Amino acid sequence: MEKPVIVLVGRPNVGKSTLFNRLVGERLAIVDDVPGTTRDRLLAEGDWAGHDFFVVDTGGIDPSKQRSQTPLSIGSADFIQDIREQAEIALEEADVILLVTDAIEGVTQADHEVVDILRRRRAGTNNRPTPPILLVVNKADSEQLRLNAMDFYSLGLGDPYPISSIHGTGTGDLLDAVVECFPEPVVDEEDDTSIKVAIVGKPNAGKSSLLNKLTGKQRSIVSNIPGTTRDAIDTKLSLDGQEYTLIDTAGIRKRGSIEPGVEKYSVLRAMQAIERCDVAVLVVDAVSGITAQDTHIAGYIKDAWKSVMVVINKWDLIEKDHLTALDFEKHVRQELNFLPYVPILFISAETGQRVHQVLPLVKEIQDERTRKITTAQLNKILVAAQDRHQSPSGIGKPLRIYYGTQVKTEPPTFLLYVNDPTLVHFTYLRFLENQIRETFPFKGTPMQIVLKKRERRE
Repeated sequence: MEKPVIVLVGRPNVGKSTLFNRLVGERLAIVDDVPGTTRDRLLAEGDWAGHDFFVVDTGGIDPSKQRSQTPLSIGSADFIQDIREQAEIALEEADVILLVTDAIEGVTQADHEVVDILRRRRAGTNNRPTPPILLVVNKADSEQLRLNAMDFYSLGLGDPYPISSIHGTGTGDLLDAVVECFPEPVVDEEDDTSIKVAIVGKPNAGKSSLLNKLTGKQRSIVSNIPGTTRDAIDTKLSLDGQEYTLIDTAGIRKRGSIEPGVEKYSVLRAMQAIERCDVAVLVVDAVSGITAQDTHIAGYIKDAWKSVMVVINKWDLIEKDHLTALDFEKHVRQELNFLPYVPILFISAETGQRVHQVLPLVKEIQDERTRKITTAQLNKILVAAQDRHQSPSGIGKPLRIYYGTQVKTEPPTFLLYVNDPTLVHFTYLRFLENQIRETFPFKGTPMQIVLKKRERRE
């Protein structure tokens, strides 16, 4: 299920970036008193009352400014039109729009014009439900300013929500209203038993070429211009009786190099594709080698607890000897040391070399993702692990693992009953995971180990 998307819009310097930081719980957006500091959209994940969501921050919409004929420069007003375009693109994916205004300045003509822009934009959205707009009156730091928020009824958007992004006042009530506006989860009429496969990677790594080779059809535009694929595109196919849903996505760039406008919209779609997949296929360009951005994308996949395989594409363009693949794989594993369980496959989407192995490996990974081991099997491994290596304790009290059981799959999750969870160092959890993987590899799949305190029975 895709996470709902909250988009913050409004004229410059009303505190959208401060509110963004408050909603996601991290200081990600640059906060400055200079209007227009946030020049491109920023996205992050947040949660409230059991609901997960994406938050998209935008530069301010200022309808009174027009694009000049001179090149854009930092500190000039010429980038206002670009900011406006970014906000309009962000609204393509909005499930809830938060129009942020300023309680100190009161209702301005610019606020009325922003409302007109949003209404026109909503009227033109025919292929998806019209997102609701909630009116946020920021900087309401005093009782008088909260009373002044009543003036914003003149914008015709219903009840205003007076808040203080800096102090957090009123943000809880706002979020309660936001989650009530989220669309109902889509329930398919028929159970979809296909394996959801997200094909992800940095721009121009060959994702669309891989999809075309897998399907045997020109289903995605293939171009040597990075970023051609703007949206996530689903393709159904069947192989050896197994149904697959292939999700081709736009390339993900690191935050600092994401271009304004369409590309950041594409990053949001790619992140949503990762969220709804079972197995992510991370496509790496063999020519450029594994880069910091590849590890960044792998981090997205790990944080989402998705299974993963790494495909080294364009292998036909590499001059090789008998050690080339071995050395390349060693380097990849060093860079992705936080995914020690990931399988690596060398292919050429152009020539078809080893492409036929991709989906069988995906199926193998999904089988591991859904594997359930018995309590007897798990406890045999845990006993042997403790005999081999006891957990270090800094307080002289030994750790005791009474027993463990697998409580869920996708990803495999193990609950261990112990005498004191605080005695377990993360390195010992890693040791236990490695011991489990020696018998049950769970190829390409992350594993969760949860500790619960239990008093030993007499």
